[in-house]
Amino acid sequence: MKPAPVHHKHTNRFAAWIKSNKSIYLVIAFACTLCWTSLSAQSYQDDMNAWYQGRAKGLTAENGWLNLVGLYWLDEGKNTFGSGNGVKIKFPKGTIPGEAGYFELEDGVVTQYAANGIKILVDGQAQEKATIFDSTQRRAPVSAYENLRWTIIKRSSKIGIRLRDLKSSSVSHFKGIDHYPADTSWIVTATLHSTAGLNSIAITNVLGQVNAQESPGKLHFSIGGQEYTLDALEENNKLFIIFADGTSGKTTYPAGRFLSAEKPTDGGKTILDFNKAYNPPCAFSAYATCPLPPKQNVLPVEITAGEKTYGHH
Repeated sequence: MKPAPVHHKHTNRFAAWIKSNKSIYLVIAFACTLCWTSLSAQSYQDDMNAWYQGRAKGLTAENGWLNLVGLYWLDEGKNTFGSGNGVKIKFPKGTIPGEAGYFELEDGVVTQYAANGIKILVDGQAQEKATIFDSTQRRAPVSAYENLRWTIIKRSSKIGIRLRDLKSSSVSHFKGIDHYPADTSWIVTATLHSTAGLNSIAITNVLGQVNAQESPGKLHFSIGGQEYTLDALEENNKLFIIFADGTSGKTTYPAGRFLSAEKPTDGGKTILDFNKAYNPPCAFSAYATCPLPPKQNVLPVEITAGEKTYGHH
């Protein structure tokens, strides 16, 4: 079906206008390009601002990293706890009675006993005795006393109490994280090269423990015309990268930073946005147990993007 004559008429008039007003048309076209570029840059900056806000919200949340005030490894048998001098596990002074109870570790199971008259909540319910860790639990219950919250963590053969104070000064004094200005040139395309069969890499944490973790493969990308690679892990259905670079220990956290990326689409392609490189929990608390970058993930280039050093941890 032929187009209506009016369409040809309008098209011909527009073509004639462009021909006779070429310079004006080019100015308009150029101005529109600038508008689109400006809009795209603003859109990306808005996205980054939302990301910064999400990071701050997560760090200051009840289960964030800023309110950690203690990490206590349990010995087999009875482990008394409280804020007094005579207990085995000493919580911060004034946060809980001197003798609050004890944890009993036996064959990988932790049972919590509250002292007489001490009301300790376990997942919101007052319990004088409660199993707070065993291998069958899908998650460790949360114990609470006034502003304190604690859970069990397990690192290899070590089992410990991770303690939080919801009124921690680290939360109330938090003013955000310094970071490099967002720069779209640090958004790079990477290709994931998978290996045949299962591939694992050795990851060491700050405790010196080494664990083999499954890796989906190696990411290949270029910066400034130079090729680089990073071994990836998986976390929360995304790629998870632990890396260090030429800024580590200078302007960024000495032990490296983390980066997340979407799993590759067809062809193994994904995007690495180094503007969203973020500090590990150990940058905010001495009571975290962070993984360290494997040696093959130490880049011989300065990644001047993402979060900078925070505090003195």
